[in-house]
Amino acid sequence: MTAKFIPLPAYRAFTPEEMSSRARAFCKELANRRTVRDFSTRPVDRELIEQCLLAAGTAPSGANLQPWQFVVITSAAIKHRIREAAEVEERDFYLRRAPQEWKDALAPLGTDEHKPFLDAAPVLIAIFERKHSHLPDGRRVTSYYVTQSVGIATGMLIAAIHHAGLVSLTHTPSPMGFLNELCGLDSDHRPFLLLVVGHPADHAKVPDIGRRPLDQIAKFIG
Repeated sequence: MTAKFIPLPAYRAFTPEEMSSRARAFCKELANRRTVRDFSTRPVDRELIEQCLLAAGTAPSGANLQPWQFVVITSAAIKHRIREAAEVEERDFYLRRAPQEWKDALAPLGTDEHKPFLDAAPVLIAIFERKHSHLPDGRRVTSYYVTQSVGIATGMLIAAIHHAGLVSLTHTPSPMGFLNELCGLDSDHRPFLLLVVGHPADHAKVPDIGRRPLDQIAKFIG
């Protein structure tokens, strides 16, 4: 089936000066984004989360299969069960599986197997990769470029959450199979990441760290 093509919608051409200004403003905004581990219990409006998820859903994906599934968890009971399961895996990771090199890298950040933010934060978003997708005609097909597609969507979700005035934390206990049961999803859904979302606690602090400069993260050819 041939896709229908339409004119590029809502495109606006900016002057070079406007483009530079917008790029600098966006960079400055994202430069203020920080990973937060101290969350307030203050609730977050559902509509706010919905809009951030819709923004994430505009991400590009292989063959436009959109192989992501977001599960928004606000139940205190389910959040606590997630914390219990995550801490079991984290405890085993820190005490047995983590190589010393990795533990040394984490040491300055003060992280350990205790994850109280999973209880405190008002919203957890479990992000899954869908191994299979459905075409418009209903055919079930293998999803392609799944990790790349879901990773891009997750990055856009984090940016949208920050832009909305919330804070977040990416959490990846390994393995994360317990999320399938707690989120009611079958094995065709592979856990990708657990995103912790909310408002920062009044006492929230973050490590005094910097970002690598452009010449360390980019190379220009041509």
